[in-house]
Amino acid sequence: MQPISSSSSSSSSSSSSSSPPPTLLITALLLHTALLLVHGQNTSSNRSNVVPAFLVLGDSLADPGNNNVLKTILKSNFPPYGRDFEGNKATGRFSNGKIATDFIASYLGLKEFLPAYLDPELKPEDLLTGVSFASAGTGYDDLTAETLSVLSFSDQLDLFRDYIEKLKQIAGEERAQRIISESLYVVAGGSNDVVVTYFDTTLRRWHHDVPSYVDLLIRSASRVVKELYKLGARKIGVVGLIPLGCLPLQRSLKGGIQRSCSTPTNQAARIFNSRLKKEAKTLTSQLNGSRIGYLNIYDPVLATLENPSYYGFEESEKGCCGTGVELNQAGLRTVRGLSSVRDRFG
Repeated sequence: MQPISSSSSSSSSSSSSSSPPPTLLITALLLHTALLLVHGQNTSSNRSNVVPAFLVLGDSLADPGNNNVLKTILKSNFPPYGRDFEGNKATGRFSNGKIATDFIASYLGLKEFLPAYLDPELKPEDLLTGVSFASAGTGYDDLTAETLSVLSFSDQLDLFRDYIEKLKQIAGEERAQRIISESLYVVAGGSNDVVVTYFDTTLRRWHHDVPSYVDLLIRSASRVVKELYKLGARKIGVVGLIPLGCLPLQRSLKGGIQRSCSTPTNQAARIFNSRLKKEAKTLTSQLNGSRIGYLNIYDPVLATLENPSYYGFEESEKGCCGTGVELNQAGLRTVRGLSSVRDRFG
């Protein structure tokens, strides 16, 4: 799991690039599809009061700090994380600043930061405009969450059920039902399943080739969406995978002396994305009144990695911490320094 660089800086940056960093690129892609879910083809509608709330299930792409209260090594509530977050605070986001879901919540006019549902400082009124149930390190394969001691998607759905009951107490039955049915939902997973559970260990490779393991993941993702629908959700975006074989860690482990992208890992990500996109269309046709959208972030991210200078970047192969090439899987406390990459990109 690699930290994500963000531009939500509260301090000055020495970056010479005026282009948006990776978090903003991903945000733009997610937001475009999210608005299509809300408005259909008309994405020019007033963004204010587009949806009453924004609710997220997922992994480190969307975890604003739920793992802080778990007994897991997958935490990011320590420096250098949060270096550019408000107050230079490491909140548990796997980023130097905001994560994509924060930007989306802000763009939708809901709140500046999307809070963690398990945040001890969460206020009742925060529930009215949305929270994140995401847990870094999780996956659609329950074995992934179990191995890394984080919240599975089943656990996150249980938290969502708990959220609904609390929302009813705060807003009343009728308003709570309206919030649930009209809100925007995003579900993000699969990265840790593919990278950690399948390729980095033999936990699943003894029994599955890549296509059959991807089928297992898609069935699980489909169950998550169906359960959200059963609980009242109607506008749901499912996030595809980035080129996982191009993550700095994967380059270091499997890319040889040139630190090339891992072709098998990227192929698995493409298979996953193709089948997830197909499943999203199937679910929309099956679930009456629903809009299930597939959010493609693979192709634009790959284009940026292959031609970084075109998009205003200088470095596309190194991580932001340490020297940028350490074999550190989880952003653990053993890597405390920042690489020169961070200083160039804010």
